[in-house]
Amino acid sequence: MRNFHIDSLDKRILSLLTKDARMPFLEVARKCKVSGAAIHQRVQKMMEAGVILGSQVNVSHKGMGFNTCAFIGIKVNLTATSTHDEVFRKISQIPEIVECHHITGSYSLLLKIITRNNEHLKKIIVENIQSIPEIVSTETFISLEEGFVRQLPVE
Repeated sequence: MRNFHIDSLDKRILSLLTKDARMPFLEVARKCKVSGAAIHQRVQKMMEAGVILGSQVNVSHKGMGFNTCAFIGIKVNLTATSTHDEVFRKISQIPEIVECHHITGSYSLLLKIITRNNEHLKKIIVENIQSIPEIVSTETFISLEEGFVRQLPVE
């Protein structure tokens, strides 16, 4: 990512698009009181600079029948023939794991996992995660309720 200066127009554009990524550029332009071409150019420059990583449709996991969210701390014991990259590759092949963070502290990794229910969660932990030879222990924290999710504020 190259060094990129974000000015007040860029901040306004980001503020609008983080609230509604599907907002047409002409609507953004109208709200920012500039041309549609100016918005297009600004967004393109922010994408090239790595400020905007893309846009996405957010699907409700509960709406799709996935009612359990959990976080799993993973302790890894590497052997002479294994690496963190290999463990990461194996974990990344489990579709229910939606985030994986390399962290400091007692654990090597922190996973966010979405499953249909607690039984499904147990099956993924036992059959998929704990079966990875380098994983020596796990600790699971079930989320009772998601308080909020937000983007970094654009100021």
